[in-house]
Amino acid sequence: MRLRVEFTTEPFDLDEAPAHALVAREVIQAAELDAVDVGPFGNTAEGGADAVLTAVDALLRQALQAGATRVSLQVNVVGEGER
Repeated sequence: MRLRVEFTTEPFDLDEAPAHALVAREVIQAAELDAVDVGPFGNTAEGGADAVLTAVDALLRQALQAGATRVSLQVNVVGEGER
């Protein structure tokens, strides 16, 4: 099964990316995922279910530890032809 995760961390800072946002992006970029897209207002990645769920666990733990007060995420099953 393939999954797609979309996430943001808060609080936002439009002048400079906060530490929690940088940590979250580093976790996702270092994970064994494909189709990673990071941006200023949201991040998306796809991969196998185990890889995505492992990355989400690390993302939540490390972003919260780095000062995030809120992490919004959505996980979807990616069907054939939805890439």
